[in-house]
Amino acid sequence: MNMTTIALKVNGHDKAVTVDPRTLLVQVIRDHLGLTGTHVGCDTAQCGCCTVHLDGRAVKSCSMLALQAQGGEVTTIEGISSGEALHPMQQAFRECHGLQCGYCTPGMVMSAIQLLKHHPKPTEEQVREGLEGNICRCTGYENIVRSVQRAAGQLPD
Repeated sequence: MNMTTIALKVNGHDKAVTVDPRTLLVQVIRDHLGLTGTHVGCDTAQCGCCTVHLDGRAVKSCSMLALQAQGGEVTTIEGISSGEALHPMQQAFRECHGLQCGYCTPGMVMSAIQLLKHHPKPTEEQVREGLEGNICRCTGYENIVRSVQRAAGQLPD
């Protein structure tokens, strides 16, 4: 079998992982590095549960080969908090009850962080459009939208 070693920076730490060239980035994150906050919901890039940041851009890690991330910087849901303090987006999801079962939440949070980079004060429509690639099977998205707007500082505490 033809194995390849890739180098990545994951959540601020240098990692070298030897993989089959067909290995997906989500498999490296979950199976090789043990970071199970990144979920696999569909294996077809439809649901967004596997969203991580690669070089500061939100990507669906189930739809890209690990080799494509070679030399890149990957941030997972585990890497966005600061010590014990939640990331402001995580805190907003907590305060606004933006989750139910929690399966989609890591991908929603990672996508929402990306959304706020482009729309620091998003309208409801911009939030809904920005999270289009993420599916929540439990909610009507109302609290998810509120959570993103809370993190953007648009809703009162």
